Amino acid sequence: MKYLLKSLLKTIPVLLLITMIVFVLMRLTGDPVSLMLPENATAEERDTLRESLGLNDPLPVQYLAFLGDLVKGDFGDSFRYNMDALDLVLERLPATLELAIASMIVAVIISVPLGILSAIKRNSVLDLFITGGAVVGKAMPNFWLGIMLILFFSVTFQLLPVSGRGTLAHLVLPAITLGTGIAAEMTRLIRSSMLEILGQDFIRTARSKGLRETVVVNQHAFRNALIPVVTIMALQTATLVGGTLITETVFAWPGLGQLLVQAVNLRDMAVVQAATFIIAIFVILSNLSADLIYRFLDPRIKYE
Repeated sequence: MKYLLKSLLKTIPVLLLITMIVFVLMRLTGDPVSLMLPENATAEERDTLRESLGLNDPLPVQYLAFLGDLVKGDFGDSFRYNMDALDLVLERLPATLELAIASMIVAVIISVPLGILSAIKRNSVLDLFITGGAVVGKAMPNFWLGIMLILFFSVTFQLLPVSGRGTLAHLVLPAITLGTGIAAEMTRLIRSSMLEILGQDFIRTARSKGLRETVVVNQHAFRNALIPVVTIMALQTATLVGGTLITETVFAWPGLGQLLVQAVNLRDMAVVQAATFIIAIFVILSNLSADLIYRFLDPRIKYE
């Protein structure tokens, strides 16, 4: 608990720094008033709107006002959607989390057995086939794979819907599209980690006791090989929350990534700031969760 409290306190300056960077960058991209008003708006109307939004104040004053609203959970209103920015982000967040979790499940289902098999059958034809497939999967662009899956499963055989969100069938193709790249990276990591563990003395001791190979691999080797895997899973989960833009665009998935890019293009500052803040929280929580899981996997790890 002491370690957890310290870690949570350390997140405060990180979040402050993130909000400061986003705040400054958004105001350096241009004047949002030009997008909020029609082209024939008068100079007086523009000045009135700027004054009401506080854009005429110095940047430090605007930032302090922003922090004051942030403490109350108020990021302002989206001028495009005409609703509270945080409510809009939280409305889109479940779709992104659903896709991220499904993609991670796909990645685990693919990578764990393939990584273990590749390590056990080292330098065999199966090992070369798996590692070669992992390289191809990592190099394959998400948008190309998504389009190919749509052409094959939706257009040619009409087995799955092309786009949208609603049923489990809508989730299959985007989850496979995102999960394939993650599975490729995790497969290579599991293989290398398993190879290192399988060469340790305690594995030879377990085999010398007459334990079955499946017990040695599953109960002794794999658990000790999980620490780097948990690390990459935490990093990838955080990336999935904020980095699903291409897949969401290809499959018209109404998630957070698509909303964030639209807000950046329109300089909808309230939405950008709210979305970035939420993504930052998920990144921090993902890494903190990984730190806590390490202790469960390896009791020798201490937090002092």
